[in-house]
Amino acid sequence: MKNHLKPIAITQGDPAGIGPEIVAKAFRDAPDVLRGCFVVGNVATLRRAAGCIARPGIPSLPVAVIDGVADALDAPPRCVPVLPLAGLPDTVAVGQVSAEAGRAAADCVQWAARAALRGEVAALVTAPLHKEALSAAGVDYPGHTELLQAEAAAHQGVALDAMPVRMMLASDELRTVLVSIHVSLRDAIAAVTEANVLQTVQIAHAALLRTLGRAPRIAVAGLNPHAGEGGLFGREELEIIAPALAQLRAQGVDVHGPLPPDTVFMRARHTETHPGEFDVVIAMYHDQGLIPVKYLGVDKGVNVTLGLPLVRTSPDHGTAFNIAGQGVADASSLIEAVRMARQFA
Repeated sequence: MKNHLKPIAITQGDPAGIGPEIVAKAFRDAPDVLRGCFVVGNVATLRRAAGCIARPGIPSLPVAVIDGVADALDAPPRCVPVLPLAGLPDTVAVGQVSAEAGRAAADCVQWAARAALRGEVAALVTAPLHKEALSAAGVDYPGHTELLQAEAAAHQGVALDAMPVRMMLASDELRTVLVSIHVSLRDAIAAVTEANVLQTVQIAHAALLRTLGRAPRIAVAGLNPHAGEGGLFGREELEIIAPALAQLRAQGVDVHGPLPPDTVFMRARHTETHPGEFDVVIAMYHDQGLIPVKYLGVDKGVNVTLGLPLVRTSPDHGTAFNIAGQGVADASSLIEAVRMARQFA
């Protein structure tokens, strides 16, 4: 069965956060986009979410139990098909960090990742989880990216460092890929090595080559202000980043930099009136790359994990405990994540 005929698995996310309700909203408001998708989670959790988004004059949203992955393909529009996992809690306190909720979120991700690695689903879209809840549940990984990396490495029987992954945050205006992900700023600076820069660009190049159907134009941001200003503000650009880019150019990669990080994102931004100069920006650390994309609109951003033998996307926001259960959370980023998952699959 080809990927476009396989369903897409959507995890419910942390049941104490907005994940279940944005999933329910997506099935209600974007039935064409969500056709062929199903939710990995708990039926009671999704029914509670469907209830919290109910509004006068809008038909209620049914939640249906499916017995297997293939049943998702026959689900009617504006209906939430749920593949229930045993052992998940029916109720958790909304808006509160708990080990129970963190464990439930992790279990859904692990199940869906394994289904994707077995080729049973075309892609995996993950609703937000809470890192503190994961830690409270004893999960050894700080987030989705690291958890999925571990699952993929175990599936292929290789060491974790033999399954290098990178985070890409993408919208219709800007894409950025990170050299390091969820580490302290001190550790992120230490992670700017020639090998890591080289590997990051290679992973981004391979992923976008498949998606775009052509060689991507890649910009690489410097680490220091003004990209080091010729060594005046730091020598990482001269001694680490530039040598890595020279190797990449020798391999035929269309890569530019290191460029000043305070202007490279503006140069790469694509709008209807101003096509971007680059298809993606390689950022040296988490906030350098994610702030520009999120500033342009959290509702449009999608988190994509590159380097895995599966397709995984996610909305670019968190669990939003402060508004969970109120039915006001915006599902736009999740809907975009499903669209992008189809493109990559």
